[in-house]
Amino acid sequence: MTDENNKPNGEGSQQAKEDSWQEVGRQFQAFGESLAGALRTAWENEENRKRIDEMRSGLESMVDNVGQAVKDTAASPKAQHAKDEATKAVDSFSNAFDQTAQEVRPHLVAALRQINADLQKFIDRLKEE
Repeated sequence: MTDENNKPNGEGSQQAKEDSWQEVGRQFQAFGESLAGALRTAWENEENRKRIDEMRSGLESMVDNVGQAVKDTAASPKAQHAKDEATKAVDSFSNAFDQTAQEVRPHLVAALRQINADLQKFIDRLKEE
C-alpha cells in the first residue's frame, strides 16, 4: 500500500490542497444556496419584494457598468502593459500564496460554515414572521 507520504513529488500534499479547496467551494455553494433561500423567503413579503427589486436593479446596473469598463479598456496599450506587469506579479506571488492559502483554508471553511449557520437562523426567523 502507498500512503500520502510515499507519493513522489508531493502528490499527497497536492491532493490535500485540492480537497481543501473543494471544501471551500462546497461552503461557497452552500452559502449561495442559503442566500438564495433567504431571498426567496424575503420575496414572500411585498415590502421586501420592492427592496429586492431595487437591489436587483442596482446589481444589474453595476454588472453592466463593470462589463462596459472591461470592454473599453481591455484592448488599450495601458491595459496590455498592466496585464504584463500583473502576470509578473502573479508569478512572484504564487509561492507565497500557496503557503498562506494552506494556513487560511481551514479558517475560511470555518467562517463560511458560520455564515451559513447564521444565514439559516435568519431564514428561520423570516419564516416565523
